[in-house]
Amino acid sequence: MNILITNDDGWGSKGILTLVRLMLPFGHVFVIAPDSPRSGAGACITVNKPMYLTRVDNPGEGLEQAEVYVTNGTPADCLKLAINALFGGDEKQIGLVVSGINHGSNASINVIYSGTMGACLVAAEHGIPAIGFSYCDHAPDIDLSEAEKYIPEITRHLVEEEVPYGICYNVNFPVGAIEGIQWTRQCRAHWEKELAPQTDAEGRTFYTLVGNFVNLEPDAEDTDEYALAHHRISITPTSVDLTAYQQL
Repeated sequence: MNILITNDDGWGSKGILTLVRLMLPFGHVFVIAPDSPRSGAGACITVNKPMYLTRVDNPGEGLEQAEVYVTNGTPADCLKLAINALFGGDEKQIGLVVSGINHGSNASINVIYSGTMGACLVAAEHGIPAIGFSYCDHAPDIDLSEAEKYIPEITRHLVEEEVPYGICYNVNFPVGAIEGIQWTRQCRAHWEKELAPQTDAEGRTFYTLVGNFVNLEPDAEDTDEYALAHHRISITPTSVDLTAYQQL
């Protein structure tokens, strides 16, 4: 089976190195990832500049057994480049897409901003099974040892399922000891006070992203945020279909 690994933290990140090692027993691993971090890219695609795809002949320790490609595009672009440039438009040659391991949570409303999950949604658009893995810690050198224990098991279980067209999986890991796995829905939440004004050396005002996360249903026990708060891995089936069916 051909397995495609990507992320939004850049091709040399700790998360992608971990996934390569864990995915090698499942098949032949291809890495196509951005040349630098693309956090917050969502499912953004490149439409107004050329994209390049470069094979890395000597990718370094941890990537020797994978075919590694780097692009100036986004994570969503990585999927489109893989399908069209590497596999000649035949998405059926890709058996699985694995994205991450993202540094930081992609639970709740964060999924709409996530480049990690943006890549998975493009895979789902093409009927390719896809899993996005995220760890709820933004530190550059996060300890992924707990998550590593569960990723092969979760991957095997989801690959063996009959994945419906247009569906992918959003998997988030809590920090620290893990006390279980929970199937969840996306928690209703939003960000407030998101931008902080500052002044540069020339006296111009600019804005940086900050913000407070507001959980709108903290007592709901079936959400991804509840699972993570209770030290459980959250697995949320996620769809490319954004129709609000209750309004029809």
